Formats: sequence, C-alpha cells, structure tokens
Amino acid sequence: MTPPFGRTLCAMITPFTPAGALDLDGAQELAAHLVGRGCDGLVLSGTTGESPTTTDAEKAALIAAVRQAVGIRATIVAGIGTPDTLHTTRLAREAERAGADGLLVVAPYYSRPPQDAVEAHFRRIADATGLPLVLYDIPARTGVRIEADSLLRLAEHPRIVAVKDCSYDFLAAQKVLARTGLAYYAGCDEHNLALYAVGGAGCVSTVANVAPDHVRAVLDAFDAGLTARAAHLQQRLTPLIEAMMANGLPGTVTAKALLATLSLPAGPVRPPLAPADRATTDGLRSVHDALVAT
Repeated sequence: MTPPFGRTLCAMITPFTPAGALDLDGAQELAAHLVGRGCDGLVLSGTTGESPTTTDAEKAALIAAVRQAVGIRATIVAGIGTPDTLHTTRLAREAERAGADGLLVVAPYYSRPPQDAVEAHFRRIADATGLPLVLYDIPARTGVRIEADSLLRLAEHPRIVAVKDCSYDFLAAQKVLARTGLAYYAGCDEHNLALYAVGGAGCVSTVANVAPDHVRAVLDAFDAGLTARAAHLQQRLTPLIEAMMANGLPGTVTAKALLATLSLPAGPVRPPLAPADRATTDGLRSVHDALVAT
C-alpha cells in the first residue's frame, strides 16, 4: 500500500517572532528546509505545532503559507482537533480552503466521551469535507483512547484512511493493521522502525524538525532490505530521541531550543509552555552534534 501522505512526516513546530506573533516567513523557510532534507509530508498545528495556543486564523494562514513554500513537493496534513465537534468541523473546512491535503483529528479531550460518541465525532468531521482523515490516538494527553474495535468500525468510512499512533499499545496497532486498510504512522519516534517493520506507513516525527535526513534514513534502509542497517540507524537516533522526548519537557520546547541553536526559524514557545534553560539547550546541542558527527 502506498502511504497516503508520504512516509517521513515532520510534526513541524510553529515559528513565532521574538514578540510571540506567528512568523509566516520563518514557517516557509523551515518547511522548505525540512522538505529539502527528506520530509515528504508536514503536519501543521499538531501538538508540536502548539495548536492549543494558536488561533483559527493563524492555523489557516500557516497552511496557506507553507503550501506556497513547498508546492506539491510534500503533503500538508492540518491538525484541527478540538474537544468541540462543531468547532472541529469548522476548522476542517477552513483547512481544506487553505490548501491542506489531509486532516489530523485528535480524540475529543477533557469531556471524555464514551466510544460511540468518539466514533460519531470522527464520522461527522469526515463528512464535513472531501479531505482524508488521520485519527490521532494519544490517550496520555487526551484522557481518551480510540479503542481498536472503534478503529475497525471507523475504517469503513471512505475518508478515514490513517492513524497517528501514540497509544503505546503495540498489540492493538497490529490488530488494526491486520484487519483494515488503515495506514499507521508512528507518532512516537522510538517506535518509528518497529511500527514500520510490521506494516506501518511511516512516521510523524518531532525529532525530524532537527534531524529530518536521519529519521528518513531509517525507513530508506528498511525499504532497501537493509534491516540490520535500519536498526543501527534507529539506535543511533535513540540518544537524540531520549534527549528531546523523555527529559520531562514537551517536544515542542526541546525542538524549538535546538532549532534556535541551528539558526533555523523557531522563536519562543507560547505560555503556558516555558523555554528550555541554557543547560538543557546545551545538552540537546551536544547530543545532536554527536549524531551528525557519526
């Protein structure tokens, strides 16, 4: 199966100016850089893109600007998830008008609806536009699972085509992969190769903000039949994955801190997030430089 949105997708940060405004020029520069370094898809306004603190108008402007920058060289998947079904459908239509190729829709959070209501939420959004949907299963943030049996039923909808999996339930992912045509994207960088090896479509990577070519190289090696090489490359990435994703700070914070040291557009994070301190930033850069040097 050809992955519907590419294989190496970056969960792109949203650049801001020093004053905290949306930096569209920076977004275009970063998007072009990421695509030039191997990303064939970009996810905008996801968790890493600080979607909780960007406005609807900013989200639409970001899609339009990035589309102008990358053209047809990469797919654009727009994060539109909110806990409000009506709001989410409005964002879906706005993303379609702005030029998105697909929609990333997280499970409705905070209100914690039962599974039948979760399914109805996704179907209503899928019916709102002509764009394909990626369902985003990240219960650690939402408090709501998209259960495997729900995914089996939702897969029957013609525009529900993929899952971004941050469930840490590898057995459930394999169950759905075996019984549906849903494309599974690893949403946790430590699972990129493992999920791909059992039939996943690729990854939606936060680490790709700062090491896009290294993230892609893992999948390229596996596709070439070089499985030991793929495993080696994934292991080489592990210190950076750990530094960025497992040190108690959100990936948004660590990605922006590291991007700034690489002279790439990033800018500050918006409250309630707070920037990484100097010691953390220096540590991130050290791990990054060790990866690049090997």
